Amino acid sequence: MDDVFHSGKFSHGKQVGQLEAALADYTGARHVIGVNSGTDALVLLLRACGVRPGDGVLVPAYSFFATASAVVLAGGTPQFVDIDPETYAMDPAALKAAVTPRSRFVMPVHLFHTMADMAAVTAVARQHGLTVAEDSAEAIGMRRHGVHAGLHGVGGVLSFFPSKTLGALGDAGAVLTDDPEVAATVAALRHHGRTGRTLDNFPAISTESALPGANSKMDDIQAAVLLAKLSLLEEHIARRAELADAYTARLRDAPGIIRLPRTTAGKPDDRDVYYVYLIETEHRDALVDHLARHGIDTEVYYPVPLPHQPALAHLGHRQGEFPHAEAAARHAVALPFHPDLRSGELDRVCDTIRSFLAGARTTA
Repeated sequence: MDDVFHSGKFSHGKQVGQLEAALADYTGARHVIGVNSGTDALVLLLRACGVRPGDGVLVPAYSFFATASAVVLAGGTPQFVDIDPETYAMDPAALKAAVTPRSRFVMPVHLFHTMADMAAVTAVARQHGLTVAEDSAEAIGMRRHGVHAGLHGVGGVLSFFPSKTLGALGDAGAVLTDDPEVAATVAALRHHGRTGRTLDNFPAISTESALPGANSKMDDIQAAVLLAKLSLLEEHIARRAELADAYTARLRDAPGIIRLPRTTAGKPDDRDVYYVYLIETEHRDALVDHLARHGIDTEVYYPVPLPHQPALAHLGHRQGEFPHAEAAARHAVALPFHPDLRSGELDRVCDTIRSFLAGARTTA
């Protein structure tokens, strides 16, 4: 951060370039392009992939709103797919059934701790001529067959929102891709459509714009923070795995729990990474209130499925169309989960949950 202040270059500078190189080394991506948020990363990736007005982009019905809003902001139309209730990612069978003549892209989302079934998703995409772009915002460190999340299709994204596995002190994001044309287009779009070298090149601010781009440059202070925290990432991932195992051991036989997280990494070169620890229970809302009264914060992911968000009401979806997504929206809650969580704190969370659920089952 001192280097940033001394340089006077507060965005789109040397620290951003160093972070891009470090992330390329970590993920194996040929190109990493730093931007100012995970949401902008999605928008710019879709634009660079060639989304045109009205193009159908197949996305899961259960995700953060940015998954759908990025499609709209890029000019496309979200087409929703129900999820696999075990992984919370789009169900490949439902994906196949959801393809229409307007469908041109599919954007699977890797949520919470595991990846979508990319082998099945890409097989459907090949069959129907769809371009695969990944919403891998939560998936840093996740791999299938040795390939990092975001690199199974034309590209993916990372979000560095402060709560993420690798978090900044504010908003920041990145696009990952092995495609040089996509990389060059994203790099231009993030800086008002200016082509050529603009990173750490202040005179380029006055060059011509070849594309109608945006102001989506990453701040160098965020890049400096992320570079420092990147050295701790593997340690933090390992601690998250320990905490997830501890939660599972303590809650496996708790009454009233519908579902605990389940790993889908099946081979030595596969890896899941726990971003959050999510459980499902029919008593979700009452449990959230009970934990809050005992000083324990939780987060509901996500109480309204994407097709039923008010901003997308014009698409005309009805309750019951996406049963697995709607069930997750009613039942899912994330427990306290971060590398600094102490074992005693985890025990207190589990004891409070177990005592509440035992009482709820008795009075049901």
